[in-house]
Amino acid sequence: AQLVESGGGLVQAGGSLRLSCASSGREFSDYAMVWFRQPPGKGPRWVSAINNGGDRTYYEDSVKGRFTVSRDNANNTLYLHMTNLKPEDTAVYYCATYTVVSGTVEYDYWGQGTQVTVSS
Repeated sequence: AQLVESGGGLVQAGGSLRLSCASSGREFSDYAMVWFRQPPGKGPRWVSAINNGGDRTYYEDSVKGRFTVSRDNANNTLYLHMTNLKPEDTAVYYCATYTVVSGTVEYDYWGQGTQVTVSS
C-alpha cells in the first residue's frame, strides 16, 4: 500500500484541522490503521488507531475528546479530525498500516508525513 497524507498546516490554538491519508492499494480495508506524530526533536508517538472495519477506535490520553479517527474504505482514505488544537500538538503526523503477525505488531507501510503547527 502507498499512503499519502494531506491536510496539515498552521493553525492557532483552539482551531481545527482534518488530516487525510489516501491509500493507493486495493487492500486498504484489510488493514487496521494508526496515526503517529513526531514532535520536533522527538521520536514518533502513537496517537490513534482504528480497526479495518472502522467500528473500533483508540486514542492516546492527551487527544481523547479532541481528535476523532475515521475511515472511508470505499474511497481508501483514513482521516484524523483534530479540534481544540494546542501548541503541544505541533508535530509531523504520519499514517501507517497496523498488523499483528505471530504476536508481533508491524507497521509495514507509512506515509511521508504532514506538518501540523499550532501557534499559541
